[in-house]
Formats: sequence, structure tokens, C-alpha cells
Amino acid sequence: MTSSSFTFADRKTAGIQLGAAIRRRSLAAPGVVLGLPRGGVPVAFEISRVLGAPLDVMPVRKIAMPDNPEFAIGAIAGKTVVRESNPPFEVSTQQFAELARLQRVELRRRERIYRAGLLPLNLKGLDVLLVDDGLATGCTMLAAVREANRLGASRVIVAAPVASDAGHALVRAEADEVIALRIEPRLSSVGAWYDDFTQVEDFEVCELLARCRAAADRRVQHDRQPDSRS
Repeated sequence: MTSSSFTFADRKTAGIQLGAAIRRRSLAAPGVVLGLPRGGVPVAFEISRVLGAPLDVMPVRKIAMPDNPEFAIGAIAGKTVVRESNPPFEVSTQQFAELARLQRVELRRRERIYRAGLLPLNLKGLDVLLVDDGLATGCTMLAAVREANRLGASRVIVAAPVASDAGHALVRAEADEVIALRIEPRLSSVGAWYDDFTQVEDFEVCELLARCRAAADRRVQHDRQPDSRS
């Protein structure tokens, strides 16, 4: 469904709407909802609440030209590296490898912050729902899909409030399913589809993850309580 005048109020609103759309599809609840930091986590948080599924993160980083940070030439997630097939700028294999190395350092730093001492992400045998706030080229999400498969996920579904035709097609070629509320033939900027597209900070990601983990702990404790009626 497309609409040139439609926008989401913010990532929270987009997540609630996207979660409701996923639930209407009567899909089995995923084993885990993974937000792509940082902008995808607030969307994923709302989806995890709607679906009653645990929330975690799939750390990813865009690989961009140092003097043109808005132009992506690839992406990295865990041990997976993806290179754009038609990048806006050509770089040598050696240059690309060095840029990927620098992003891997930042990726590890963020993962230490987000996981807060937890064990490494284990997706073996799980149905995984990967979430971002939008798919432009789809390169970053493709890296996440490949990394989820590498980590042993049994099924990988991708969800985003808005996606470009090209990004949707790229990710759909390798994901089991892609769900988007809007698919646009021309998507110059994901942010243009939000009234409020304020940058998400690391501390906000950590807060949302902590809230979800605390809620999960409360559910476990509740389930362990003896039934007073027995």
C-alpha cells in the first residue's frame, strides 16, 4: 500500500501499527524480536509488546564513505559483511576492507553496551523477527538477515513501517517474509516518512531493552507463584 501524503507520527506509533498488522496475519509468535540499532529498536519494542515476544538487538552498522557518511557502500552485522551492488562511489577491495574493519570496532563497542554482560545472541532454532524503522536500499537489513541465518535461525521474517521497492525486493530474496506497511517506488529518505525522526541514542536503546527484560522477569516470577486457589 502506498501514499505520498501519509507519515508516521514517530517510531513508537509506527511500531504499534506494524505490530497490529503482523498480529492480524495470524503468524506464530516469533521466538525473539530483534531491533536494528538504533532507530529500529523503538519500533521493535512496540512490536514485541503487541506480540508478547522477547526483545533483543541485532547490532548492524552501515559502511559509508568517510567523506560522504550519507552514502552507504555496504553493511556489517556480526561476522557478516554485505557490499552494495551499485554503490554511489566505487572503492577498492582494500579500501572497503579497511572501512569494514573500522565499523566492526564500533559494532563490538555497541554490542557490549546493549547486551550489558548477557551471553552472545543465540538464534539456533528460533523464528526471528528483524525490525528496522525503514528499508531504503535494504543493504543493512540484508546483512542482518544473513547474520541471523548464520546464527542458526529456523525462520527469518523482516518487518519495517516503510520500504522502497528495491529494498523490499533485495531483502525478500533471502528472508522468509518481508512485512511493510508502505512500499514506495521511490524512497529517498526514511526520515521523510516520520513527523518526528529524532535520532535514537544508545541510552534509549538500553532503556527499552531493560524494560523488556524486566517485564519478562516479572512474568517468569508470576508464573512461578503457587496458585492460591489450589
